[in-house]
Amino acid sequence: MSALALLLQATDLGVADSTQVAAGIQEGTKEIPVWELVMDGGWAMIPLAILSVLTIYIFVERLLSVNKSLKDERDFMVQVKSYLMEGKVDAARALCAQTNNPAARMVEKGISRIGKPMRDIVSSIENVGKLEIYQLEKRLSFLATAAGVAPMIGFLGTTLGMVKTFHALKFEKTLEISTISGGIMEAMVTTVAGLVVGIIAYSAYNYLVAKVDKVIHTMEGASIEFLDLLNEPGK
Repeated sequence: MSALALLLQATDLGVADSTQVAAGIQEGTKEIPVWELVMDGGWAMIPLAILSVLTIYIFVERLLSVNKSLKDERDFMVQVKSYLMEGKVDAARALCAQTNNPAARMVEKGISRIGKPMRDIVSSIENVGKLEIYQLEKRLSFLATAAGVAPMIGFLGTTLGMVKTFHALKFEKTLEISTISGGIMEAMVTTVAGLVVGIIAYSAYNYLVAKVDKVIHTMEGASIEFLDLLNEPGK
């Protein structure tokens, strides 16, 4: 048999062996259900699951509340200024009461103080504004905390998983994949879960902060317009 024939035969055998190995790997690989992954994560998945549920709940609740605060009646301040210029203070105050947003509540408080010193009017508007901002930012601190705590819980689970792995190896005379696979799986799953929850909480926090800033800007604009109206000559 020639050298070329031997080379071709060896090549064919190598290709056949590679095909068999690939087929064996494909047969041994299967999709892992999400629930099985969660169970592999160990006890660290419990606080991460709680954090994820609370994060989603608070995000949705705060988003609905902030969006409600952003709703404004068309030409609200134009109507208020028109009523006040005509001396219809009660009509302006009624309009503020019917408009359910922080800016309207600030202006309503200012209207209720008309006739008193300007310092008192400004102080009352600022106090209402502080209360409204507090209500808008309520529970946002939890999202910021979850964004930092979730990855740390994940890393704690990773460390404990590796400790479990090395503890098992300490008493094993022979190294087997099954001995270390459980601990490594727990370590990797908790890391991924912690990062996912942390990213979601961080993104939700920053998104809501941007929305709240928009509401605060609207409140400041309405209060400035109202105070400028009171400072106009003849008022």
